[in-house]
Amino acid sequence: MATRQISAKKPKDLGYTVRKFLAYLASERALLTLVVLGIAISVGGNIVGTYMIKPVVNGIMETHDNSVLAKGVLATAAIFGFGVIGSVIYTQGMARASNRIVYNIRKDLFTHMESLPLSFFDTHRHGDVMSLYTNDTDTISDALSNSFAPIIKNALQIVGTFLVMVLLNWQLTLVTLVFYIVMFLYLRFSGKRSKAYYTVQQKKIGDLNGFIEEMISGVKVVKVFNHEEENLASFRQKNEELRKAGTGAQTYAATMIPCVVSLGFLNYALVAILGGLMVIEGWTDIGSLASYLVFVRQSSAPINQFTQQSNFLLASLAGAERIFHTLEEKSEEDGGDIRLEKEENGKCDWVLLDGTRIPLKGDVRLFDVDFSYDKKVPVLDKVSLYARPGEKIAFVGSTGAGKTTITNLLGRFYEIDSGRILYDGLDIRNIKKSSLRASFSMVLQDTHLFTGTIEENIRYGNLDATAEEVVEAAKIANADSFIRRLPEGYDTMVRNDGSNLSAGQRQLLSIARAAVGNPPVLILDEATSNVDTRTEDQIEKAMDRLMEGRTVLVIAHRLSTVRNSQAIMVLEHGRIIERGSHEDLLAMKGTYYKLYNGLFELA
Repeated sequence: MATRQISAKKPKDLGYTVRKFLAYLASERALLTLVVLGIAISVGGNIVGTYMIKPVVNGIMETHDNSVLAKGVLATAAIFGFGVIGSVIYTQGMARASNRIVYNIRKDLFTHMESLPLSFFDTHRHGDVMSLYTNDTDTISDALSNSFAPIIKNALQIVGTFLVMVLLNWQLTLVTLVFYIVMFLYLRFSGKRSKAYYTVQQKKIGDLNGFIEEMISGVKVVKVFNHEEENLASFRQKNEELRKAGTGAQTYAATMIPCVVSLGFLNYALVAILGGLMVIEGWTDIGSLASYLVFVRQSSAPINQFTQQSNFLLASLAGAERIFHTLEEKSEEDGGDIRLEKEENGKCDWVLLDGTRIPLKGDVRLFDVDFSYDKKVPVLDKVSLYARPGEKIAFVGSTGAGKTTITNLLGRFYEIDSGRILYDGLDIRNIKKSSLRASFSMVLQDTHLFTGTIEENIRYGNLDATAEEVVEAAKIANADSFIRRLPEGYDTMVRNDGSNLSAGQRQLLSIARAAVGNPPVLILDEATSNVDTRTEDQIEKAMDRLMEGRTVLVIAHRLSTVRNSQAIMVLEHGRIIERGSHEDLLAMKGTYYKLYNGLFELA
């Protein structure tokens, strides 16, 4: 299946994205209310403190008394001090609120991804997915920490300052209003173009991260095939695309501040000249002009800050779009109501809604199963088979024949298009997915180990397993001997997906992890592909012990691993073309016979 990128396009309904974001803000309404209150106190202290210039100046001009100046300065200082208290309140409150909101976004994103079907991860690049937790979430965090409170403060500052300026001198305010309109028109023009580039930039970051993740994880393949130069050329192209998008975004964003500052200085100079003429003509007093000029000078500051914060906002909107788009992905549907319960004696039962209990045996049957990943190209066509408890069933066929698909359908990682799959006589669509998957263990060709000790990695198959059960599982998988030879034994740390272990050792741990769950059904998908012949023989013997009383489904390219299976299914183009025991298939002298005798190779 082809992978696709997480959409970074502008949403059809931007209002929906904003509403989703506001919903997260509402979760911290108490702190944010305190933040707004602190902002109001801070802005009010600044505006009233600045307005105090008028009575102080006029008082001095009228009385020529220094005591008037002292009292006015003390009163102004007290007002500004009150504003400082408000600043402390809103900055501290915003720091706490922003971290909680980002925590909730990350929590919801990870929780939702845990509920997404396997198809989502099969069709999205891992680098793109990781970018949601790094770049996109970080931009939201930056916007909340550095932009949310300042924007509210600047908005109140602009409105409050404008109202006081109207009270001080409405004629001069008309001139200032013209400059305000010009400033906002330019901000709107530049913001739209910058937003478009920021959206592309976030998409290109995801592209580049995905490419780097793929190249680093496959660095050995790159070196084996001498593809360093080709990869470098691809990297340069993607890096250049990111540079162009970033340059475009910053080009428009970077012009905002100097343009607004220049307009602010021009406005100040013009108002100062006109105001001076008005004082000379007696149309206003000098105190009002002095206070007004300070307001004019201050009025450009919140607009300047608004332009600075808009960069964070534009980037965060692009990141938020991607996150909310992912949160809209449809969760994995269950629909099952039959659950699995474990009894005190260790045996498990299927429990139906009416309380009926059916023993878990591991009887698997497929009836005329059809399946396709894209609903267009069939992968399985009328597949029917059965595996009784304790039987070992093997699947052989070329790549893409549908072998792994069958095991994916048994775990309901994908839903069948038609037909039925019965598990102990129960339709698996009626079984809760968590219970269904708890009833079997799977060993994949591509092993994955988590950061932690070897004991913790084995216990991943059964979190309730004791230390003794972990050791027993390791012995079953013939992993105990090599584990004890390690410097710290079962406490040896596994790092970087087991890079400090050999491929065979990683596979043995993966098998031990499956064994510790003591499952009634085992699925082995090329489980011995990464081990040598001697280790393979050891695993086969261990699996023979583990398979007693259990159903085992084996996918293998090595025909030596399937010889002792009760039934071997030969698949081709989604159909079972041959079935039978090893001896039966050799006697048929068909595809299996040719494969076994080297007359034909798997594609």
